[in-house]
Amino acid sequence: MTDTLTLAQRRIRVRQLAQPGVSNRAIAKELGIHHRTVARDLAATEAPAETPTQRLAQRAAQTETAMRHLRAAGQAVDDATPARTITDEETARRWCADLRATAERLMAHADEFALYYSRATGYANEPESAP
Repeated sequence: MTDTLTLAQRRIRVRQLAQPGVSNRAIAKELGIHHRTVARDLAATEAPAETPTQRLAQRAAQTETAMRHLRAAGQAVDDATPARTITDEETARRWCADLRATAERLMAHADEFALYYSRATGYANEPESAP
């Protein structure tokens, strides 16, 4: 397909082409896109935002959902008390590495957020780097 479609238009077209017995690869070839894009479009449950305001609202809603999941995951780890769970050394090393890597990623996000929203967070200076 030579026309450039918006995300919403493409998803509509993918759904129109998706008939029993028609493969994602066949749809992809028809539209000139990758077969995994077809799979993602078929799996998408909500319509894409069209205006900048809609995109911002959608992104804020996605972030709110991610933050809710983050709090739930943190609570699940608190409840599990991994430091007080008897396990083998290999699992203990993996859990420790997972906790440290996740904490590092989360701190990077928190620092970036605090810098961007310094007035709202009261974070006036750059975060201190670990030695």
